[in-house]
Parts: sequence; structure tokens; C-alpha cells
Amino acid sequence: MKIEMLKSKLHQACITHADVHYEGSFGIDAELIETVGLYPYEKILVANINNGNRLETYVIPEPFGSRRMVLNGAAARLGSVGDRVIIMSFCLIEEALVREGKFRPRVLRLDEHNEPVYRLPSSPTTEEITSMLGG
Repeated sequence: MKIEMLKSKLHQACITHADVHYEGSFGIDAELIETVGLYPYEKILVANINNGNRLETYVIPEPFGSRRMVLNGAAARLGSVGDRVIIMSFCLIEEALVREGKFRPRVLRLDEHNEPVYRLPSSPTTEEITSMLGG
């Protein structure tokens, strides 16, 4: 059986720009895209911590190292510069891989300048797996 799991997450990213006249999407610093394993044009879910809005869109790269997070198009009406957001992507994966500890999402927490605060370890411990599975 396949289950949908969190694949990539940028936690508490700070919106740096918003452009309602752009055609659409969410711009993310290419370095941060690479760090958490996102891809250009990949579907993402964006949750705005400040106002509770959620939106689905896709990733477009911003200049490497720029730390830009840009709400574009209609999505620009769902947040403001300075708002903190959670950016997530998901994947389908065999349940057995999760049970065996062979899957771990790539999560990066960011500060108010979109600089990494910390990265979660790449491999979960047995205790973490048991906890994730409700055991």
C-alpha cells in the first residue's frame, strides 16, 4: 500500500515580496529549493501562519542565495510581505519503506531572514519511527 507523506518542508519562511500582477506561483530561493529537495514547477501547499490562509501552487526558483520568498499572482492576495509561511510538498511512498525507517522528509526551519536555523537529521532513530507509527 502507498501512503501520502510529507516530502519537503520549509518551516516559518518569511515572505519577502508579493506581485499580484505576475502570472502565478511561489518563488523560492534556489539554494533552499535544493536543500529540501523541491523541484521547479513542483506542486506545493503553502500555509500562512499569520492569517491561516492555505493555498496550492507550484515552485519557481528565485536567484540562488537571495533568500527571496515571493507570493505571485492571485496568491499575493493571501499574504503580505513579512508573513511567516510553511511550504510543504508531499509524495506517495510504500508503507513498508516508512516502517523500515527508509523514509524521512527533508525539513528546514528558517529564521526571519530565511536563513536556516536547523535541519532535521537525515535518518530517524528507532524510537522516532515507533513514535511516528503511534507505537
